[in-house]
Amino acid sequence: MRPTSAPRRSYRAAGFTLLELLIVLTLMAIIAAIAVPILAPGVSNTDLKTAARKVAAGLRMARNDAVATRTDTRVLLDLEHRTFQIERDPRVHVLPRDMQMKLFTAQSDLVNETTGAIRFYPDGGSNGGRVTLGAGERKYEVDVDWLTGRVAILD
Repeated sequence: MRPTSAPRRSYRAAGFTLLELLIVLTLMAIIAAIAVPILAPGVSNTDLKTAARKVAAGLRMARNDAVATRTDTRVLLDLEHRTFQIERDPRVHVLPRDMQMKLFTAQSDLVNETTGAIRFYPDGGSNGGRVTLGAGERKYEVDVDWLTGRVAILD
């Protein structure tokens, strides 16, 4: 007589498949990519770009004012307090405080160590200059062409 064997049972090993692990890792990566910029301290890239656009708009406004009034118009930049103001305009524009701000302009338009200006002339030209806004490794440069007074944002 033959020995009877127990019916074979198919046992599946406990655990996860490779596909399941890849799906979970992908979901975690997506969540981390969204959460880290929101929770990270400092200036976001959006805030940095917005500040660069705000400075560029102020410089363009000063150029238009110089041409319209046929007088020199300056944009005063306070690097310590991260503000700028257009001459003959009482509003002071404030930029995010966690941002670094640098100014490159003519020596004659430096008021003191932390304050300087970019000047626009009645013909639309300028003394030229550059305002650099940065946060960590990221930065935007707002350039003013000395001949044409053209304002451009470089990243």
